[in-house]
Amino acid sequence: MRILADKNIPHIYKLFGLHNTVTMCEGRVISDKDVRNIDILIVRSVTKVNKLLLDNSSVKFVGTATAGVDHIDQNYLKKYGINFVYAPGNNAVAVVEYVFSALLWLAQRGRFFLRDKIVGIVGVGHIGSLLNKRLRNFGIHTLLCDPPLEKINSSKPWKSFETLVAEADILTFHTPLIYYGDYPTWHMVDIDVLEALPSNRVLINTCRGSVIDNNALLKVLENGKKLNVVLDVWETEPELSLPLLSYVDIGTPHIAGYSTESKTRSIVQIYNAYCNFFNIFNVVNLSVLNPSVIHYLKVQQEIDEMLLYKLVKFVYNIQYDDIMLRRFAAISGGFDKIRKHYLARREWSALCVETYIDSNNEILTKLGFNVCCV
Repeated sequence: MRILADKNIPHIYKLFGLHNTVTMCEGRVISDKDVRNIDILIVRSVTKVNKLLLDNSSVKFVGTATAGVDHIDQNYLKKYGINFVYAPGNNAVAVVEYVFSALLWLAQRGRFFLRDKIVGIVGVGHIGSLLNKRLRNFGIHTLLCDPPLEKINSSKPWKSFETLVAEADILTFHTPLIYYGDYPTWHMVDIDVLEALPSNRVLINTCRGSVIDNNALLKVLENGKKLNVVLDVWETEPELSLPLLSYVDIGTPHIAGYSTESKTRSIVQIYNAYCNFFNIFNVVNLSVLNPSVIHYLKVQQEIDEMLLYKLVKFVYNIQYDDIMLRRFAAISGGFDKIRKHYLARREWSALCVETYIDSNNEILTKLGFNVCCV
């Protein structure tokens, strides 16, 4: 079969190249001409898959190595019998560790304890629920807001978005981008919400740029409102507001879910779906794709926030990604260049920690580290 894939997706040749013709190209420039004689299309969020792209093509199978699907016209695919698969939840660990890393950095810089703060989580799907679990495992209080899930399961201690705005010290967003319907998320954080937020609150967005009105956010920051802001996603990507970037505390180029492990999990899920759809016997040893442990450390004191920050920074230094975006954001194509050449980032599980303290063993295991008891 003929396969076209985004060149920034790993392991394509290892998984699909044995009996197929594989072509790789930049995802943002894939056109209708590129897919005209293609059987299988594998993309990321930068490729809009819709009627304009697929009309008059021979595509039978579309996979996106992403958890979000707002770049995919699923109604069109269903109408024309094109099989579709995506990768929900596979980037959850990476995004959660990005958010936790940002919070630990802000806490160290601001000289406060996260355990003294309330974290409001907006959107409690794969990512939001895992973030809630890890924060609570470390003794951090959380408030949960997800009206669609609340409608399905009202037994949880759900809170309204207005309650989170009023009571949470930190607001972190993990919703899909929805324009219409009962629960729209487009510009969920608008000028009214931003003005209602008490000063010195923290805003974190790692889902979709337009969940926060970027122009409104810039306006309140320019007017002197004191907010700590972490943005991994931006309106009008790959372009972004340079003035807004100058105000945020941490700015990164949509890489929160960009761990080596999450990329591997995502493409393996698509590969397995491809095998099932085309009745192909899986002849690839998927275990060879699994990343190995990169470091071993010994911990001889009880885990506190400062020590956790050091362990996390040993695996992933979020400041580096912030520096890279500020360095290249003004250069044409800089946003995509960083993503294309992004250094392999590992998850906390890549760090094996030796400890003789039972409480450390429990905490580190719950937070996702590999633990070796001594």
